[in-house]
Amino acid sequence: MTIKTTTKPRLLTGDTPTGKLHLGHWVGSLENRLQLQDAYECYFLIANVHAFTTRAESPQAIHDSVIDITLDYLAAGIDPAKSTVFVQSDIPAIAEMTCFFSMLVPFSRLMRNPTIKDEIRDKGLGDHYAFGFLLYPVGQVADILVFRPAVVPVGEDQVPHLEMAREVARRFNQLYCAGQEGLFPIFEPKLGRTKRLVGLGGPSPTGQLLKMSKSLNNAIYLSDDADAIKKKVMSMYTDPNRLKATDKGTVENNPLWIFHDTFNPDTAWVQDAKARYQAGDIGDVTCKQKLIEVLVALIEPMRARRLQFEKDPAYVRDVLRAGSEKANKIANETTQRAKEAMQQEYT
Repeated sequence: MTIKTTTKPRLLTGDTPTGKLHLGHWVGSLENRLQLQDAYECYFLIANVHAFTTRAESPQAIHDSVIDITLDYLAAGIDPAKSTVFVQSDIPAIAEMTCFFSMLVPFSRLMRNPTIKDEIRDKGLGDHYAFGFLLYPVGQVADILVFRPAVVPVGEDQVPHLEMAREVARRFNQLYCAGQEGLFPIFEPKLGRTKRLVGLGGPSPTGQLLKMSKSLNNAIYLSDDADAIKKKVMSMYTDPNRLKATDKGTVENNPLWIFHDTFNPDTAWVQDAKARYQAGDIGDVTCKQKLIEVLVALIEPMRARRLQFEKDPAYVRDVLRAGSEKANKIANETTQRAKEAMQQEYT
């Protein structure tokens, strides 16, 4: 079985459905995906199985999050005519290859993954986490490798998972593809222009600014309306030592200015305003009002498109159904070829 594809290199990435997408997702990966749609054969996975690792008691919330992310994709500009959007649980080959790949990853290697350690700490899991929580990095390896991509756009926190996938690809090719071209290409990660967008709140007890996250309630969503954006920006953390507008302000590690640097296209205004802020000639309110204008201009077109897609739930389901059908063809071909290489094809 051989699947005919385009001559474009393949791209694979995705999101775990834990809620609507926010600005951290936008600069971390989603913005990249839009820019790469024409140059790559794109596959975008919604990893609903991974969501069960910490939310097994909330299946309805996971279902709703899958729909929310699909709506956010479409609203942001992901075009189903160019890109394939699909749901992880609709691709049985991912689960099968997760099992095979798990034999190639030592437990000690798994526990050295800094993302695993960070999630255990940040989510306060202690020793109370399911076996599936430890298995999901191997599942991410399968998510990627069954599509044999050339490039994987991700946020900075996912880089350790990608390195594990690259290790497994090399290991499989060495073990089972000796003397011939390896089945799995050693793909390249592609980071967004902002590796780690900070949230709206203040720093952690250690003084480090926390990243934008739904669980920390410090996010601006791609579906927020102008009033929500205004409320969130006006309450955002800035310089805690600046008590009045005439005080000299600090721009380093100040979320207000990190956001301006990230989202405000008027770089001349940003540089001038920074200098005035540091001199005490301009206050937080003025700078926040400008940021509100910038973010509303970015998000409002997406929000308007999202509202239109929400009116047609049948279309959203059709996008996922067609995407899963196409994704299954690629994943099934990979799995068959993997089992042939492993001498485990009997029919």
